[in-house]
Amino acid sequence: MQTNEISSDERTERPHSGLVALGFAAATAGVAALGTLVMRGRGNPKGMWFRALRKPRFQPPNYVFGPVWTVLYATIAYAGYRIWRAPDSKQRSVALGLWAAQLALNGAWTPLFFGARKPILALGDMIALDTTALAFTAAATGVDKPAAALVAPYLGWLGFATALNAKIVAKNPGILIK
Repeated sequence: MQTNEISSDERTERPHSGLVALGFAAATAGVAALGTLVMRGRGNPKGMWFRALRKPRFQPPNYVFGPVWTVLYATIAYAGYRIWRAPDSKQRSVALGLWAAQLALNGAWTPLFFGARKPILALGDMIALDTTALAFTAAATGVDKPAAALVAPYLGWLGFATALNAKIVAKNPGILIK
């Protein structure tokens, strides 16, 4: 008996779509823009609150963050797009959900740390982000290995950022309670 169903082995990836690629880029750029807006107001790293925090020796200069995040956001967007292009599967759906969740957690960090001046809450967000980004990478590995590899530098930077956030919390117990 012949059916018109396509088996999972016969499915092919979605064709390239400039509009969808633009959507992934726009979502990621939106998170970056949110961070930039927060940094221009109350959360300016050149402002008194941030300058007054005791920071670890391994704190990079402020000018490092912009270029690093520009590259990381580009790889995050492209990894998400590659996962979207993969054939339909439960693992693809899980990976896309985790991609969106890690992006939302990423977008929450700057308003928590700089905007609300709540480094402890930001650290909790960062730990959730680390977990979600790792889960995304694991799910992406089963869908599209190059997409998973694209986020390896992001995972490294998140580990560094988590250590930096944790050290700032540890070095500033009095100022963080206010």
